[in-house]
Amino acid sequence: MASAVEPDRDELAYIPAADLAARIRRRELSPVEVVDAFIRRIEERNPSLNAFVYVAFDEARERAQEAERAVMSGAELGPLHGVPTAIKDLFDYHPGWKSTFGGIRALKDFVVDAHCVFAERIKRAGAIILGKTNSPIMGFRGTCDNYLFGPTRNPFDLSRNSGGSSGGSAAAVADGLLPLAEGTDGGGSIRIPASWCGVYGYKPSFGRVPYVNRPNAFSGTDPFLFEGPLTRTVEDAALALSALAGYDPRDPFSLDEQVDFMSALRRSVKGWKIAYSPDFDVYPVDPEVRRVVDEAATAFSEAGAQVEEVRVGITRDQRELSDLWCRLIIPLNVAGIEGLKAGGIDLLGEHRDDLPPEYLRWIEEGYRMTALDVQRDQQMRTEIYDAIQGVLNEYDLLITPTLACLPVENGDDGNTVGPSEINGVPVDPLIGWCMTYFVNFTGHPAASIPAGMAHGKLPVGMQIIGRRYADADVLTASAVFERLRPWRQIYETPAARPLTAPMAKSDGLSMTES
Repeated sequence: MASAVEPDRDELAYIPAADLAARIRRRELSPVEVVDAFIRRIEERNPSLNAFVYVAFDEARERAQEAERAVMSGAELGPLHGVPTAIKDLFDYHPGWKSTFGGIRALKDFVVDAHCVFAERIKRAGAIILGKTNSPIMGFRGTCDNYLFGPTRNPFDLSRNSGGSSGGSAAAVADGLLPLAEGTDGGGSIRIPASWCGVYGYKPSFGRVPYVNRPNAFSGTDPFLFEGPLTRTVEDAALALSALAGYDPRDPFSLDEQVDFMSALRRSVKGWKIAYSPDFDVYPVDPEVRRVVDEAATAFSEAGAQVEEVRVGITRDQRELSDLWCRLIIPLNVAGIEGLKAGGIDLLGEHRDDLPPEYLRWIEEGYRMTALDVQRDQQMRTEIYDAIQGVLNEYDLLITPTLACLPVENGDDGNTVGPSEINGVPVDPLIGWCMTYFVNFTGHPAASIPAGMAHGKLPVGMQIIGRRYADADVLTASAVFERLRPWRQIYETPAARPLTAPMAKSDGLSMTES
């Protein structure tokens, strides 16, 4: 099935997944040639970006050959047949592949012989997984850095961070190493790096994409945890969701409902009521971020919607609420620590230095928490749910900035964090600048969409939040915005595609072949 001219890796780099899949089905492109082109681009560009931390190129080439035989035989093809993708190196598994849980040195050779839901379903749709992407330790921050692999660098400025925790995936998609990649989201980990890397990140409604975990099948609720796609187009996200969504009996919260995500892209927002909060009432927001998102919000007015700035009704200080997120998610982390210890890896003993001090502080807090603490925290969480739900009782959507700040500079110690203050107001450097985790308290669907460029060179994301289970509405609004404010050109400018010599990491393990 070789094409007349071998596809160039740079020509393929920014073709959407939907177009790649269509051209493969029409036999205009060979899955083998497509996979080889993306592998060559990864080999050339990843040393500067540090997006991939584990690759399985030999396995991917075998899958591409199988995919080509299927095309030539006239077999039924999945919607993403032959499209390259990647999964995240956190709680995301593929049989035989290393799983470091976000760059923990003690786990550099740890293997989980299982599929995560994203890997399982994206392969079923015909996509070909090339490897795993970088993440912070245990996903416990909004930046992407760790002691094992070092930081993932922002494709728009290599001195800055990609955002986390799905930072490797977002950077890879932005730099044309992949058309789509996996993200997971417990406090904004899809939307945060989408904002900083200028891509589209979609966090579905809770239960829309199954979240399967054992031994605790109910672990995805505190806060709500999600899997979803990072892409460069809204259509690609809808296509990926079509493959990922659907009932799974292993997930007690899985929704048994079919949604036509692709049809949502063709709808209008004319007549919709859209609420706009520039700060969720309580966040200090960088003036340049505010400027970009203020302007972006006017696109919906141009499309015939009624956009109104609102007060959400949140009264607690944002520092109290970022601490609440840390307390909600830390019991799951404590369980993970204990599970590894039972398997012979004592992260709080001989491997304590593998964990950042900020993370250790919260782990210790987790061991001290009482049942009464948990109940009080759920009451605080309810306040946020009621506030957001109250807005969405009156409006079709709520839009906000995705983040309160621009990408931060990378550290050189494997422990990059966000800002400790914005506009002179103290914030938690782990997640206090992320205007995303409220939606993990509530379970509403949300996306981060490229809103524009700050200072002409750094991406800014706008968060679109829908009513419970109204994923189609979020996709409709996203598609309308993409038509009115297209962003594809930002990937095609030289400034957006730097290439430098490899940079040193804290511990050399990157790009391990299976």
